[in-house]
Amino acid sequence: MESSEKRGMELLVKALLSLQTESECSAFLEDLMTKKEIADISQRILVAQMLSEQAVYNKIVEQTGASTATISRVNRAYNYGAGGYQKILDRIGGDE
Repeated sequence: MESSEKRGMELLVKALLSLQTESECSAFLEDLMTKKEIADISQRILVAQMLSEQAVYNKIVEQTGASTATISRVNRAYNYGAGGYQKILDRIGGDE
């Protein structure tokens, strides 16, 4: 990662950690990303949640509209990535 990319990532992480309410988080995301980007990321976390519940691809496609390529990418990250999806889903598990 280039120096400027690393600095940007560090700033993004600090910004996310500074958010204290759902309202603050929503406002930041709306300012940071397009509606399409928010929808795409929202879809990925929903796919990860369904994968954690052992849902099959067909059901995930039907309920989320995600492509099988997106589901596969999320599945790979969920099972072999840095553990971010699993950590977040463990923490918010009872919030649905």
